[in-house]
Order: sequence, then structure tokens, then C-alpha cells
Amino acid sequence: MSLADKLAGKKVLVTGVTGFVGEALLHRIIGELPDTTVVAIIRPKGSLTGTARMAQLLNKDIFNPFHGEGTPYADAEALGAARVEVVEGDLSAVPELPKDLDLVVHCAGDVSFDPPIHEAFTTNVLGTKSLLERIDESRAGTERRIHYVHISTAYTAGRRRGAIPEAPVEHTVDWRAEAEAGMAMKARVEEASRSSAMLVKFRKQAEKLHRRAGHLTAAADTERRRTEWVAKKLVETGTERARSLGWTDCYTFTKALGERVVEEFAAKLPTSIVRPAIIESALQSPNAGWIEGFKMAEPLILAYGRGELPEFPASPDSVVEIVPVDHVVGAICAVMATEPELSKPEYYHVSSGARNPLTFEQLYAGVRAYFSKHPFDLGERGAVRLPQWKFPGGDTVESLLRHGERAHKIADTIITHVPRSERTRRYARELDVQKRRLDFLRRYMDLYAEYAQAELQFIDDNVLALHNALEGDDREKFWCDTAIVDWQYYLQEVHCPSVTDSLRRLDVVRKKRNKALAESAGTLRKLDEPATAGADAEIIAAFDMDGTLLSSNVIETYLWMRLPELDSHQRVGEIGAMLRKLPKLIAAERKDRGTFLRTIYRRYEGADLEELNRIVDEVLAEHVLERLSGAAVRRIREHKAAGHRTILITGAVRPLTRPLEPLFDEIVAAELAVDDRGRCTGFLTGPPLVGESRAAWIKHRARGTSIDLSRSYAYADSHSDLPMLTTVGNPVAVSPDVSLFRAARAARWQIVDWKTPSTSSRLEIPGVNAR
Repeated sequence: MSLADKLAGKKVLVTGVTGFVGEALLHRIIGELPDTTVVAIIRPKGSLTGTARMAQLLNKDIFNPFHGEGTPYADAEALGAARVEVVEGDLSAVPELPKDLDLVVHCAGDVSFDPPIHEAFTTNVLGTKSLLERIDESRAGTERRIHYVHISTAYTAGRRRGAIPEAPVEHTVDWRAEAEAGMAMKARVEEASRSSAMLVKFRKQAEKLHRRAGHLTAAADTERRRTEWVAKKLVETGTERARSLGWTDCYTFTKALGERVVEEFAAKLPTSIVRPAIIESALQSPNAGWIEGFKMAEPLILAYGRGELPEFPASPDSVVEIVPVDHVVGAICAVMATEPELSKPEYYHVSSGARNPLTFEQLYAGVRAYFSKHPFDLGERGAVRLPQWKFPGGDTVESLLRHGERAHKIADTIITHVPRSERTRRYARELDVQKRRLDFLRRYMDLYAEYAQAELQFIDDNVLALHNALEGDDREKFWCDTAIVDWQYYLQEVHCPSVTDSLRRLDVVRKKRNKALAESAGTLRKLDEPATAGADAEIIAAFDMDGTLLSSNVIETYLWMRLPELDSHQRVGEIGAMLRKLPKLIAAERKDRGTFLRTIYRRYEGADLEELNRIVDEVLAEHVLERLSGAAVRRIREHKAAGHRTILITGAVRPLTRPLEPLFDEIVAAELAVDDRGRCTGFLTGPPLVGESRAAWIKHRARGTSIDLSRSYAYADSHSDLPMLTTVGNPVAVSPDVSLFRAARAARWQIVDWKTPSTSSRLEIPGVNAR
């Protein structure tokens, strides 16, 4: 009898139907089991109901042959209505189930190798328990036998070696105690993260990076670091608890405990436990190479093809337990048609290593052969140069990785302290690329090292018996004998082409985008006209001065102002004093820009304010204007022409801004306090606008007015200006320092480089050099 006949009239509950295996199983049931009805538990997502999500699923390409012209169903909705009954809910709160179920296939689960410990227990253990309780409730008061098929993993065997039978995993771990401890861990780690010692650590790390931007910016980063630490700690706790008890990771640990839950219910429900190995793309069905998302091997294959995986911590003769998804689904369907006895679960390994082993050396050879014929193209640099693996061993690979991480840390520290330039930003960009690669390698080395060095052999006699028992053309429709797979054909002609196709298409789009960006590098987008923001809306354009509009700094401009009014002896003394204080001034500027500015402006004590204004008007004006970037001036004029209100916001003293007054509608600068004789006291009339103060000023300026900040602009060069830039809808990083450069790239802001005219020299001091 065929499987279609055996399962005719059956109602099958499937969990995880929107996942990889669940979707493939739904496709097989609809296509090959015409008289079998599916009940699907689907969680609403956002505004989409479970029914709407099922309609989306059935509109995917693989389901197109089952609806439309030439089929009994006009569209996906009609197909769903006829073949699928949707029950809205999830494993955290399993809804009431239909009373006429014949089978349950539990595919849902947390399949991440490194989930937070409480999430893994919630889904893989407690979720399984809740589902089984609901199934038992649905048959209460009846003699109905519901066959429960549990989809687990072959790696519930843990860190054992040798042959692994299709049988219960031998261990004495109390799943209830572990579940209780795992669920309590979230609160414990949260509490630990809020201890004074940890909060001080997070705050100091944040302030080291953000203190110049302001306390609120540092506070937001402090909380980000705390929450990231909590997430990381929950993952680490799960991994270490799993390994302390003999499993590779939290995923396999909780799946093994989930099996214990299932085994306890086997006295009430006929039970089968299916244990696939590493599930990869389909060999044939739904179509060759079909895969949803990236699974275990794909990130590594893609990284190797891009030349970013120089080695791997595997033994060349270790076996990679890969199995195509259609073989897994075929085995599940064959298991569904069996009739296991109560209190005696049946176990099935869907694997390949026992009878058709694929070694890491063979895997490497197949992937390398594919990319040798079909390399990724790096554009002007040509084809990617493929790494040649020597399989030096896990310890050597770990040592190389640690060396790379240390070297990157040193280089990154240096790059954040050297003077800013286009070259510095280029190095920073390259370091960021290297950091992503190192993080990738660290993550996957830590995750996969255990699997790469495992010496397990999963016995699959029960699955082979299922395959051999298939009748007629069922062996083609539901095959589950992995011995038939030609691994080199599968790797080079099926799997690698499939997993690289989407990335190749993405590369085409990325190259076009990068070309457009390169062609428009340094060119700003066209300005929004006021009318587009509403008839009464006003748009502002706020500009920083030093480092943004002109290549200068506070110390430099201070010397411009002070030296012309001093005699030659006093000038030498003033320059010498500034040089002696320079290291402390630089340290102060990195710590708190407001304090740094006050320190510099104290040196104006005794200066005549009117004389400073005269020096600016008669001596410095031409020099300041010569230092202005032409691109900056054009941009300011574009804003004016568009009807935008231009504002200069600077920590420089007011006299220095006098040459720029014709360019701006409004200037906000540091005001020097004077005594009753007009002499500077060395103090300011109010705090300088730096860091978060600028953002607060802009928000206050916009409050109660028609200013539309979402369409306004801000231009700045320093990380301390991050709050101001985040205040407006159109932030622009101008020749930014490394920290702002990285923040701008992460936020996808415009980044431009406004060059200083080559005629100006930073060594020239107006009114002094000419004498």
C-alpha cells in the first residue's frame, strides 16, 4: 500500500510550518498526499493573522504548481481553505487543538546553535511539554490514538564518540531541574548586570568613547552595553551548562531534554522521534537546491568563496553529517505511516555518515572545485583568490585567530588617536572590514569546532528499513536512503550554485550602488525645497565651524587672535606656554570639550575685546575666508537659495565668526565676558555650546515654531557633534574623525570631504608671519 493510501483521510497537526523543514513537509503533503489534511499552528506576526501568514506561505514559488490554471484550486487562498486548517497560536501558549487529530508532527523549535538559555528551554523543552499536554487534552475521554512524531536532532547524542544507536540517549540529567534553573537565569543575569561593579564598567567604557558628545549619549551607550552583556551572558551560560553536562551547545542540550519530555508522554501517545543530522538544500524536491535561509554550512561556504576563511579547525578525515532536506521530509512522511507501540518510542536517524560518509577533506575539495570554476568577482581586483586549507588542527587555527584579534585591537587603538584624514578614514574602513571577518571567524569557530572535530557515527538502520519498505513509485516520492547521494555532484552542481545565487545577484546590485556612490563621492544630495515640507514649514541648516567649514582648531585660532597684539618677546613666551600645555590640553579635549574650551579661553584674560574685533576685521578676515572650503561655501549658498535658514553653531569665540556673518542668517558662538573697561575676564558669559548642548539648542529653537527638524540639515566633523547630527533628518558628516565616520557609516548618513584650499598653510599666523 502506498503512503498516500495509508495516510488518506488523516488529519495531521504540523508545528513550525513556516520554518525550513515544516515548509518542505507541507509541500510534500499537499503534492503527494492528496487526501491528507494539515492543521497548522501559526503565530500571528505584527498585523498579519495566522491565516494571512499561511496565504503568504502558499503564494511562494514552490507551491505555484498546486494552485491556479490547470489545478482544482483557483489561487493560494482556495488551496489553503481546502487543504490547511489554521490554528492561531504558538508554543508559549498552545491553543486548544481540534478533537479529530490523527497525527502530530512537531517541527517547531529554536534551531539556533547558541540561543539564550531561557529561550532555548522555553521553546525546546517547555514548549514541547505544553504541546504534548494539549494533545493529551484533545483526546481526553476517547480511545483515539494520536501518533506523535517529534523532530529532534541526531546531535542529542552529545560529545560522545563512535556508533550512536537509534535509541534513547543515555544520561541522568533531570530535565525539570535544568528547565527551572535555565528559566531563572534571565532574572539572575539581569540582576548581575545592574550591580554597581558592572554598571561602573559599562559606564566607563561608554564615557571613554562618548564623553565629548555628552552625558546622555554616554548613558544611552551604557545601557546598550548592559543589555548586550546580558544577551551575551545568557548565551555563554547556556553553552557552558551544556558542555558541563556533555553536550556541544545549548541547542543540542535542550533538544535532548525535550526528548526526555517526549519519552515521558509515550505511555499515553504512540511516539516516534526523528533525528536529522545537518539539514541542507534539497537534492530534488521541491526542486534541486531549494533552501530557505542560511543553515549550518552556508556561511562557511560563502566565506570560503570570498577568500575570508583561511583555515578551519577540522580533521580532514572527520565525517560531515549532511543530509538533504527532501530526504528528511521523505523519512518524516514514512514515519507518519507507521504505528508505534505505546510506551515504546521508535527512533530514526536521518543521516549519511554510516553508509555514505562525506569527510571534511571531500567537502573542501568539492567546494573549492566549484569556486575554482565559478569564482566570485571582486571587480577591478578580479576573481577571489581561494585559500588553500592545510587542516593544521584546532589549536593552530585558534592561535592564528587570537593573533589576528590582538593585532586588530592594537591597530584600532592607533587609528583612533592619529590625526584625521582621508587616509585615516580609509584605514578605519579597512579595519572595520577586518573586524567583521574576525568576528565572523570567532563566532563560527566557537560554534562549529565541536561539530568539526566530532567522531560520531549515527546508525540509520531504522530509516533504511523505512526506505526499503516503500512500495512502487514511493521510493522516488519519499526516498530517504542517503546512500544514493553523489556528494561531489550535490556540492558542485546543486548545493553551491543554490546558496551562492542570491549572493551573486546581491553583488550585482551592490556593485551598481557602489559605482553610483563613487561617482557621487563628496557630492551632496539635492536639497529639499521648503514647499515639500508643507507651506508653513521652515527648514534649518546648522553648520559647525572648526574642522567643518575651515581647517582650524581652537588652539590655532586662539593664536591667530592673540599673537598679533603681542610683541615678539611675548609671542615666543605665549607659543612656548601653549606647547608645554599641549599634551594636557589634548587629554582635556578628549575628556570634556567644554572644559577644554574654558581652559583655552582663560588665556584671553586681559585682552581688549574691541581690539580683538579690530584684529579680526583688519588682519584675520582675509585669512579666515581663505581657509574656508569652497564646497562648504557653495553648500551654504544652496541652502540660502532654497529658502532654508542657515545657522552657524560653534564653540569658537564671537569675534572669530565676524568674517562669516554674510553667509549665515544666525550665528551662535562663545561670548567672552568683559569687565567695565571692556577687558576680557578669561570667562564666558555662558557655557559653550558643545556636544549635547548643541542638540538641546536646536530642539529649543524649533520648539513652538514651524521648524521641521525631520527635514532639516546639520553638518559637523567631530564625534562630539553626534547628538546634533541625530537631531535632524538630514545629517552630514564632513571630513569626520574616525569615531564619527564609523557612526555615520552605521547610520548610513552622507559622508563628504570638504577640502581646504591648497593656497592656505596651517603654519601661517596672520599678522605675524608677514612681519
